[in-house]
Amino acid sequence: MSQDKFDVIVVGAGPAGSTAAYMLAGAGKEVLLIERGDAPGSKNMTGGRLYGHSLEQVMPGFAKEAPVERKIVKEVISFLTPDTSVSLDLQSQLLLGSPKESYSVLRAEFDRWLAEKAEEAGACLVPGIRVDDLYRQNGRVAGVIAGEDTMEADVVILADGVNSLLAQKAGLKTELKPHQVAVGAKEIIELPEDVIEDRFSLNQGEGASRLFVGDCTKGKIGGGFLYTNRNSISLGVVCTLSDLPGSEKTVPEMVEEFKQHPAVRPLVKGGKTVEYSGHLVTEAGYGMLPKLYADGVLVAGDAAGFVINIGYMVRGMDLAIASGEAAAQAIISAQGDHSAHALSRYRQLLDQSFVMRDLKQYRKFPAFMENHRIFQDYPKLAEELMTDLFSVDGAPAPSLIKRVLGPVKKVGLFKVAGDVWKGGKALS
Repeated sequence: MSQDKFDVIVVGAGPAGSTAAYMLAGAGKEVLLIERGDAPGSKNMTGGRLYGHSLEQVMPGFAKEAPVERKIVKEVISFLTPDTSVSLDLQSQLLLGSPKESYSVLRAEFDRWLAEKAEEAGACLVPGIRVDDLYRQNGRVAGVIAGEDTMEADVVILADGVNSLLAQKAGLKTELKPHQVAVGAKEIIELPEDVIEDRFSLNQGEGASRLFVGDCTKGKIGGGFLYTNRNSISLGVVCTLSDLPGSEKTVPEMVEEFKQHPAVRPLVKGGKTVEYSGHLVTEAGYGMLPKLYADGVLVAGDAAGFVINIGYMVRGMDLAIASGEAAAQAIISAQGDHSAHALSRYRQLLDQSFVMRDLKQYRKFPAFMENHRIFQDYPKLAEELMTDLFSVDGAPAPSLIKRVLGPVKKVGLFKVAGDVWKGGKALS
């Protein structure tokens, strides 16, 4: 590769890296965007859903040309036991309208499009290259090393995903701990467009998001997800790594059994699996954030742990895009000074944005979710409560309060009240 020096080298052509490259190139910077996969998005399985507000800020009207799949108008959260699904269902046009619209996306197509936008702005995109190390000069990061090639730059942005070894080598983060990440497995199941719309009660172009708790992970900490694409369904399971030892099922086995659950099997009936992938997903939110900058280097996106999982909502791409934007703005405003002091502007920009605001808001929630009752007892409680409410067998009907208290007492009144209180505090 060329030995020419770049203004900025961006490692990783996901949402964070491509957004940063797009903005920097648009500002006249010479940018090299390096992607380890054969093409941007070819190694990504995370996400499936894009909250559009952050990219709308960078590229107004992006959804008119971006390869988004469906606008989400339906939200469903389901508690699963082996035989039952108890769900909270919202379907509303109130979920539409900029800037709150969200979309299902296929990362292989979406990431490729976003990287191409960076190319159109003037960035040099080089896929199929693995960066092995950071190049240092006078004690600061001054480029990257890929095989026998050294590529120099004034500043390097590390947007190379959850398990960023480069961020560790830069001294910005430590090795991931098992409770900080989850293992995810996902299938893309192909179905005709009209079949998807009929099964999920959707109009043309509308989409559904479904999150599942309980039997999909066999009571382990984690959950299942399903997103409707235009001609396919993204379906998978995510399970916290620290909770997997001793599990009777592997994550791929969980996915297979999840597809056969009585509430899921009719949704994927007749579908053809056309893609299967696995990935690590960050889980610990604000509590796992690394140092975000040093002399000549910044870290963004999943590499920085910018993911929020609050049970009923999982966000990553919108935070990644905003962090890529902030990284670019910090470099542009540094005006040639790429010391840690100058690049500290990056953290200031993040603190002023929704990224740090929301991460701080939900900083207590990851610890709250480390509660097995959520994944074992409460799905059973919901099953017993709802089946009792809707069952008629001719026997004397107990009062409503007795119907409710019966299942709750099996878990424990004080335990349930305590969990409700802790959950409310974690979200407040």
